[in-house]
Amino acid sequence: MRIAVLGADGYLGWPTALHLSARGHDVVAVDSLVRRRWDEECGTDSLTPIASMADRLARWQAESGHKIGWHQIDLCDAAAVDELIRTTQPDAIVHFAEQRSAPYSMISPRHGVETQVNNVVGTLNVLLSVRDHAPDCHVIKLGTMGEYGTPNIDIEEGFIEIEHNGRHDRMLYPKQPGSLYHLSKVHDSHNLDFACRIWDLRATDLNQGVVYGTTTDETALHPQLITRFDYDGIWGTVLNRYCVQAAVGEPLTVYGKGGQTRGFLDIRDTVRCIELAALNAPAAGEYRVYNQFTEQFSVLGLAEKVEHARAAHGLPTTISHVPNPRREKEEHYYNAKHQRLLDLGLEPHGLTDTLIDHVVQTVEANVSRVKRNTIEATIDWRKGGHVYAGGRSPALTALAGIGG
Repeated sequence: MRIAVLGADGYLGWPTALHLSARGHDVVAVDSLVRRRWDEECGTDSLTPIASMADRLARWQAESGHKIGWHQIDLCDAAAVDELIRTTQPDAIVHFAEQRSAPYSMISPRHGVETQVNNVVGTLNVLLSVRDHAPDCHVIKLGTMGEYGTPNIDIEEGFIEIEHNGRHDRMLYPKQPGSLYHLSKVHDSHNLDFACRIWDLRATDLNQGVVYGTTTDETALHPQLITRFDYDGIWGTVLNRYCVQAAVGEPLTVYGKGGQTRGFLDIRDTVRCIELAALNAPAAGEYRVYNQFTEQFSVLGLAEKVEHARAAHGLPTTISHVPNPRREKEEHYYNAKHQRLLDLGLEPHGLTDTLIDHVVQTVEANVSRVKRNTIEATIDWRKGGHVYAGGRSPALTALAGIGG
């Protein structure tokens, strides 16, 4: 298939583009490169050094013999999106091209608005362009399990059967997003559903859990092919943060009691899930939702796993509970269904001590690049994005003053 990967310079977009290319698909990589600018603004950076897009693409062709096409555009530019879809005529679109950080969306009013405009308008431009120029194209959109929140009932895969006043219906599962970023993803989901119902498009919404790891078969071929490793308080994921803290001898900081439970998956499972979705397109007018994760952990449970893995090598690690900067339930019921991708053939990788060791080894190999003043969370949900008084970087302090 010809597959356009939107957001191909990102943490997941890049390994997905390589994975699909390695399997013989004609891949078109698309990105505005805005994430590199956001790092400059926030004073953050990937722990792993990231090559330029030109060098990445050249290296992939040299290592694999496969060529990936390249387009640098902003999805909020409707004319550019139209030109892309009209000229490339993709069979499928994999859409990662969104501002994907909940903390970033809560820094200030400007950041919240930027997140919503970038994500919602960009996705809507894609849907409108597919409608007009490639109506048979399958849109595969990366959503998030964070759309659901933490309801006190089981989380179904996208839809829920409702009995009300003697009547029955199948409806989109109610959403309880916890940040302006997550709220933008809810808007995306509704727009996808609308596009399928009204315009007969075909779309798959992948509500993804928290991804860990940086290594796939393809990114391991050469250092220039490695993907991002984010560990800071804006872009970083919880396991990465713990592994960095362990490697530099700092306590593992658990937000509040640490009972917050979420779905997690290995990056190798992410790229495989994308492939499975692409190979199993829905019918015209069908909107599918898959919950894309393989295991559930609490944030305290993850910290204890890192502590255990380090102790096995005689490396003591401590756990510290800190005030939770987010507005979220710290103890809650959480049972999310995630069967459909398994039914399609996903063979998941589990989080093991060996894998944690591998992540820590990645950290230790790049420990000189750790920016310690960016590790801690500095964005407070309750105060409209104000930052804490201590530990913040000068760049983040300046950011918080722009627009709020």
